[in-house]
Amino acid sequence: MTANLRVPPPLKEIAFIFNSAGKEVYLVGGAVRDLLLGRDSADWDLATNARPEEVVSLFHRVIPTGIKHGTVTIRHRGRSLEVTTFRTESAYSDGRRPDEIRYAATIEEDLSRRDFTMNAAAVKLPQGTLIDPFQGQSDIKRRLIRSVGRAEERFTEDGLRPMRAVRFAAQLGFDLEEKTLAAIPGALSTTARVAAERIREELDKTILSPRPQTGFVVMEETGLLRLILPELALCRGVEQRGRHRRDVLDHSLLACAWAAGAGFSREVRMAALFHDIGKPPVRRYDEEKGTWTFYHHERESARLAEGIMRRFRYPNALIDRVSRLVAAHMFHYEDAWKDGAVRRFIIKTGEDLLEELFALRLADTAGTAETEPDPAALLPFRKRIEAVLNRGNILSPRDLAVNGRDLLALGVKPGRTVGIILQELLEAAVDDPELNNRERLLKIAENINRRYQE
Repeated sequence: MTANLRVPPPLKEIAFIFNSAGKEVYLVGGAVRDLLLGRDSADWDLATNARPEEVVSLFHRVIPTGIKHGTVTIRHRGRSLEVTTFRTESAYSDGRRPDEIRYAATIEEDLSRRDFTMNAAAVKLPQGTLIDPFQGQSDIKRRLIRSVGRAEERFTEDGLRPMRAVRFAAQLGFDLEEKTLAAIPGALSTTARVAAERIREELDKTILSPRPQTGFVVMEETGLLRLILPELALCRGVEQRGRHRRDVLDHSLLACAWAAGAGFSREVRMAALFHDIGKPPVRRYDEEKGTWTFYHHERESARLAEGIMRRFRYPNALIDRVSRLVAAHMFHYEDAWKDGAVRRFIIKTGEDLLEELFALRLADTAGTAETEPDPAALLPFRKRIEAVLNRGNILSPRDLAVNGRDLLALGVKPGRTVGIILQELLEAAVDDPELNNRERLLKIAENINRRYQE
């Protein structure tokens, strides 16, 4: 099956260099899929019958990024393009990488090793001729994710492929073909051997997709959720009363979906997904009320969320932000709060996290009521916070009129006591900002220090 597709000028330039040396070159991978979907793509991967050493000789700037697997990266007009020699692969004894790479003679042979038909098409350069031996274009039109060849073989070759299927379902809104879907449970033992970092990459792409809930529903249906995120899987069937219409898992997926639809950050989406995973462990039945309770579930949820993110080796800064969001999501503001209470809330939450916490509240509300949340409901609290911040109130020990050196000069013993006294001074100034005066704080510090010396 052939068709002519539009080839961007930079790719024509690169093709001219290959063709002048008597070599073929093809655009492959996600860029071809995007072209068939009518989307622009600047992430270009190429396949060629030129050996890596030949590619190195053709271009001025070549980086040997994966040369033992036949891949190099060329730099052309400010772009980086991966170029891989046609290849076939042998057995996958580690469930992720082939034991042996062999160069292939044709693009069709190379395409036969790809995961899904929608990724197993190529565009010959510079002509723009579509090479589609596995009917990927037809599957794209049908919005279908189908394995190349036998799905069982593809998934047991590479345990990451089931997670890629999940991610594509979330990104593209495609369905998994029946046999492809049915093959995933049998490959779970292979997926379990994949490095945590690789699983994390697919989880991130799923969470950042337009429809993350689609991917997580497929994960649950196939057993991937219990394997990858057992803490979340345990939320199935945990019923809630009151305003909640769904169990904890469905509520969490709806909250995450709304956060994605609103374009919220990765941190907010992850917090929405994990904010209630502590409910199953803390659930208790209240005989008097005749209902289940989930006291302090936000603490347990934050602990579990941190454990999940450490398991998949997320950056420490992201772990900190997501776990703090989860821990703080149960806030309840009342107009009767004094300014000191507002300041304590800001200190406890962190000024840097306020906007994302309000975004999480909107997602949580949407996942509960299953209607569009009203941002105006948060407006009174926002105004109080803004007023407190505009007055330049005391929010950290750095804002105090005294510091550790002042306490040492006062006779406080070096060490832990200095920090304790500074924290007590902060508490006093948070309640009454007028106390933030050097003379008054030193007097208070003197009294506190005397108490510690008694």
